[in-house]
Amino acid sequence: MLKRDASPCAESPHTEAATDVLIVGGGVCGTALLFTLARYTDLAHITLVERYAQLAQVNSKATSNSQTIHCGDIETNYTLEKALRVKRTAEMIGRYGDLLDPGRRDRCVFRTPKMVLAVGPGECELLRQRFQLFSPHFPAMELLEKQQIAEWEPQVALVDGVLRPEELLAIGIRLSPTAVDYEALSESFVALANDAVAGLDRAVDVRLSTSVIQIEPEGDHYLVELAAAGEGPPTRLRARHVVVNAGAHSLLLAQKMGYGLEYSCLPVAGSFYFTPDLLHGKVYTVQNDKLPFAALHGDPDVRSPGKTRFGPTALLLPLLERYRPASFWEFLRVLRLDGAVLAVLWQLFGDADIRAYILRNLLFEVPWLRRRLFLADARKIVPALQLDDLRFAEGYGGVRPQLIDRQTRRLMLGEVSIPASPGLSFNVTPSPGGTCCLGNAERDALAIRDHLGCQFDHARLVRELVGEDVPSSLAPRSA
Repeated sequence: MLKRDASPCAESPHTEAATDVLIVGGGVCGTALLFTLARYTDLAHITLVERYAQLAQVNSKATSNSQTIHCGDIETNYTLEKALRVKRTAEMIGRYGDLLDPGRRDRCVFRTPKMVLAVGPGECELLRQRFQLFSPHFPAMELLEKQQIAEWEPQVALVDGVLRPEELLAIGIRLSPTAVDYEALSESFVALANDAVAGLDRAVDVRLSTSVIQIEPEGDHYLVELAAAGEGPPTRLRARHVVVNAGAHSLLLAQKMGYGLEYSCLPVAGSFYFTPDLLHGKVYTVQNDKLPFAALHGDPDVRSPGKTRFGPTALLLPLLERYRPASFWEFLRVLRLDGAVLAVLWQLFGDADIRAYILRNLLFEVPWLRRRLFLADARKIVPALQLDDLRFAEGYGGVRPQLIDRQTRRLMLGEVSIPASPGLSFNVTPSPGGTCCLGNAERDALAIRDHLGCQFDHARLVRELVGEDVPSSLAPRSA
């Protein structure tokens, strides 16, 4: 291991304080990195800033996402290669749960059954082929015929006690870490980060209600201007390394510094519906490969006992945050509308399936009409569902910052990390960013080790969070 500079840089007269690493964003990805650095490195000072008064109040908020660990086993839009890559990072969340005391673990990570449901001969044949390909790599997979589906999820396969007439097939996972309260998980990351440095000559500094105004390079450090809500003029923090984990606002900050200009942001919002308690676990449907949006699913809501949540719908929304109208102006700044962006939009609306899907999802936002339209889709999962069973989930749903690559003129599916310069990176993590939070933290910790020369007990991380059964060839490598 390289030797670490034992202390942060000395303060300048115009700087409030100094830190080894500054993490911008207190969602699940930012707090996962805080935990990783506190537990597995010897960094003396780690700072996290979050502009809201509580952690995880945007896309990691429990009401803003699907509360799912995306392992690649029931996500039919994942190739085997992507599924194996995601499987490694997804399983880190379950193993992290084993580090928590039972009370806290049971508030963060939930073990439930899950399945992906095929309806009709075409989907059923696709699922049979998928099972043959994927089951050697996912040994917990079970292929469920109609009667077995009825045993797992009666409301899915039965109507008035009789098997529904359509051809049905499912891939099921009987019991595994499946659902997550990412808000509670974020809080646990901070708690364990504080535990890791307790009694040591090290510090974890979490600053809530604190916004980043600008980031300026200065030599081999960064001067970061911060504004604390209602606490006087801005202050400056000197950081040796900065990681921005702020969702779509990561791109906003990057472009303000002249980085990531090749990207535009196309926010996609999702809405949900509540029903009475109908499902024992998660039930996903087969993904349409043409649609770059999440497939409909239903599952018990981890914050609302006795309710099943169905969704999401998908709405192109000109906001970086679903319920903050002022983020419209921020959206305009990261849209960077030009011919390349218009070309991507033309491609999306030029496909009949995608065009129909987008227009139908617009209608899902019409108050009187939306329940009636959504009922037809939700009946694919629960055929006996009635209109009176559905209630629009007010205040639920977030925004996923899907990126457009303006150079290749294509919509990007998945996360992007913008390595601006040594010691500075911007992570934009739409779904399944929560699933990959610890894997991303591992990647960023390796980069921080290489840049700062700190000690990083990677072997301990792999032992605790990955397990010896995971092939080393799948482990991420430092850039």
